[in-house]
Amino acid sequence: MNGTKLLIQGINELGIQITDQQVAQFLKYYEMLVEINKVMNLTSIVDFNDVITKHFIDSLLSVKTVDMEKFQTMIDVGTGAGFPGIPLKIVFPHLNVTLLDSLNKRLLFLNDVIKELKLKDICTVHGRAEDLGKNQNYREKFDICVSRAVANLSTLSEYCIPFISEGGKFISYKSEFSEEEKNSAEKAIDILGGKIEKRDIVKLPYTNINRSFIVIHKIKQTPDKYPRKAGMPLKKPLK
Repeated sequence: MNGTKLLIQGINELGIQITDQQVAQFLKYYEMLVEINKVMNLTSIVDFNDVITKHFIDSLLSVKTVDMEKFQTMIDVGTGAGFPGIPLKIVFPHLNVTLLDSLNKRLLFLNDVIKELKLKDICTVHGRAEDLGKNQNYREKFDICVSRAVANLSTLSEYCIPFISEGGKFISYKSEFSEEEKNSAEKAIDILGGKIEKRDIVKLPYTNINRSFIVIHKIKQTPDKYPRKAGMPLKKPLK
């Protein structure tokens, strides 16, 4: 199956119909990603079909666990090459998206992508989650936080939950997720004002890969002392 057909059918399998313009945006994003990857290591996955499935469709899999139409403001923490934030923005243009990363050169690339794809209501922010989570411009300002970043759930929760407003959700994309990791994160999530709502396992179309989604509902404000200073959530996860 050629890549364009794979993209359209894969997204259709998620219950989403996309326009010719959205297809063109994905194809342009792919071109730009492969080109910048020659000089900046953003992804080890560069084959067209693999990027379609393992980056673009994978980024959209969260639609099987939450209804994106219900959210207005989204932050993608540790966005890297723009996943999952940019694919979600392409497919759900109503979302007002903030892409957060600690490496500025990644964000310079994403700014070029945003401009080239003519995306509106999307911005990049350079900084560490621990610092920006204390910044009143970002703290508890978002309906939903998504993250494909690789870290244990306790650490990710301390990075992400402070950004969500009460009643909002944090969606953690995980390749593997054990009962042990869930149990060790529950107290941290409670301290930060959240509660695990559900865990869904979703199969990535056209692969034998399963993706775990942990949906955390924010039920109360995060105490002022969190997130702790930069480096601490990773070094000493809350227990």
